[in-house]
Amino acid sequence: MESAFLKNPPMGWNSWDCYGAAVTEATVRANAEYMAKHLKSFGWEYVVVDIQWANPTAPNHDYQPFADLCMDEWGRLLPAPVRFPSAAGGKGFAPLADYVHSLGLKFGIHIMRGIPRQAVHQNTPVKGSNVTARQIAKTASICQWNTDMYGVDPEKEGAEAYYDSLFELYAAWGVDFVKVDDICRELPQEEGELVMLSRALHRCGRDMVLSLSPGPALLEKAELYKQVSNMWRITDDFWDRWELLYAMFERAEKWCIHSGPGCFPDADMLPVGAILQDYDENGWTKFTPDEQKTMMILWCVFRSPLMIGGELTKCDDFTLGLLTNERVLEMSAQARSSHPLFRQVIDGNEIILWHAYRRDGGAYLALFNAGETTAELTLPLARCQIEEEAVTLTDLWSGQVHSDISALTCRIPPHGAAAWRTES
Repeated sequence: MESAFLKNPPMGWNSWDCYGAAVTEATVRANAEYMAKHLKSFGWEYVVVDIQWANPTAPNHDYQPFADLCMDEWGRLLPAPVRFPSAAGGKGFAPLADYVHSLGLKFGIHIMRGIPRQAVHQNTPVKGSNVTARQIAKTASICQWNTDMYGVDPEKEGAEAYYDSLFELYAAWGVDFVKVDDICRELPQEEGELVMLSRALHRCGRDMVLSLSPGPALLEKAELYKQVSNMWRITDDFWDRWELLYAMFERAEKWCIHSGPGCFPDADMLPVGAILQDYDENGWTKFTPDEQKTMMILWCVFRSPLMIGGELTKCDDFTLGLLTNERVLEMSAQARSSHPLFRQVIDGNEIILWHAYRRDGGAYLALFNAGETTAELTLPLARCQIEEEAVTLTDLWSGQVHSDISALTCRIPPHGAAAWRTES
């Protein structure tokens, strides 16, 4: 879905990693304020409320099965006022979105595919139609890990009217980003519902990023994802474990050819800083600093969307530095035709090299050590797909500039990475 308003991968914060199903308005406002003060100037702009915001009694990260959700007379979920006080009186997310916009940021929400089961049980009317929820529900189409919704049957009269009414509501609230869950990997069974949902978004009259979850996305459906959405998850939930980060190299290699303006394969959120706060307010990412650098460099050279998962107000100096390195973040916007050049064992360590052309000239090189010991490397520039005999290399992490270089010489710690910008 090539989009004039989304030339680069979206950058923002999502509440899932730190608060799961229990996020509150106070938390969202605090993180938005931190982003506006410390991160906005570096390109971070989306503030996204994740799952089960309609549940008034969500206690922690876990989903609460068969919860009594807040809902309007048309069967559309509303934010629970006990958790989002500004939503009282039927205002929905409009006041919170207005506040986020007042900070110069953009506002997003998570939704589940389909129609609330309680709307079907109550047989609520569908706005803009002569049918009811029960008549459009696809009751055999249910999420395997969440009990909130039934699917919507695209063949039924009134089905499109239901999705039109949803996005009409979201547009009225001022939503800029919609993460739709239980749909990305549910193809081809739910392809009709995905297409119908995408059409409704385009008819609503407001630009919104459409993000599809969960993964892994189906490679054979790549062209469909690009036609109907802006980003789609290439993995299931990504957490702070090395084996998941290591597996992302293979996923990124398969999906890198499908990245372009308005369309971005999504490697999922960045579990950095203070995560899982609803379980332990002292919770912290288990990734080492080197693994976090590897993650950030891979996400940027691959041009994945960048969505921070940690509680921003608890950022330490390292985490803030990770999120505000202008040279690395610039790679996310400037890289073109990103691809791995090689992946092989050198002196006992698995070494991975990615190359990308730079939109304004030159190239990027990203070198990863997936091994368990420090790698001492010297690579001729020709092996790095750099044709010039001597170039200037700028280290993206440190900013150090090396002139008239004919080979790439570096020392990379275990699970670590380095990246450079080249100029002739």
